[in-house]
Amino acid sequence: MKKVILITGASSGMGKVFAQDLAKEGHIVYGAARRTDLLNDLSKQGVQTISLDVTDDESMKFCVQTILEKEGRIDVLVNNAGYGSYGTIEDVSMEEAKRQLDVNVFGLARMTQLVLPGMRKQKSGKIINISSIGGKIATPFGAWYHASKFAVEGMSDSLRLEVAPFGIDVVVIEPGGVKSEWATIAYENLIKTTENTAYKDMADKFKQAFEKTIAKNAEPQVISRLVSKAISAKRPKTRYVGGYMAKPALFFRKWLGDRTMDKVLLSQLPK
Repeated sequence: MKKVILITGASSGMGKVFAQDLAKEGHIVYGAARRTDLLNDLSKQGVQTISLDVTDDESMKFCVQTILEKEGRIDVLVNNAGYGSYGTIEDVSMEEAKRQLDVNVFGLARMTQLVLPGMRKQKSGKIINISSIGGKIATPFGAWYHASKFAVEGMSDSLRLEVAPFGIDVVVIEPGGVKSEWATIAYENLIKTTENTAYKDMADKFKQAFEKTIAKNAEPQVISRLVSKAISAKRPKTRYVGGYMAKPALFFRKWLGDRTMDKVLLSQLPK
């Protein structure tokens, strides 16, 4: 069945692939992003594009209202907008920490608030939150990013219980390593914030370790297939996992104690 789907953060990476793939499946897809110039190629592929800044309330309200006026409904919201701000807790400014949470948590929550009244009225809908295995496992230097994704995990669990009586599903997608600009942004922030600090040597080793894995990261289509599966399923899973090392990492996190997990994570840094 053709659905009206709104995807945030559709200008690059996974969000762009979600929009392309779901449009090919015949859905009415709205790809939303702040960098609208990067949405032009989506327009040529049958995706409706719309401006959206998830840190601006008026922008979020305008986006949702525009779609509702044109289509009469929003069946699926894919909360994909987000980024990774890396650096130590000691060195990252509170301003940047708040921005990380504003984009990854509060923007997601506000978009959810805006689409829920319509979904409740039609007694159906799906909220798909793009989290990360970083919402279950924390690495050095990613405290604010992990805090945001841990929050998305908990928020999604509460939301799922609240909206179940209205026929609305809440799904969490937990990607592992996926090819995108995410890593570049995260590591640039890391090097910038630790350049002249006591953590510089450790940060350099951390970046070296993860640069070795970038080539092994999964194509975003792997996660796109999970999103499509969640949308088409009559009773979707509450969580879907995919991408490089996602399932093994979550397996170890589940069964290893904190101290052992710490040793495993730190062992990945070059000597």
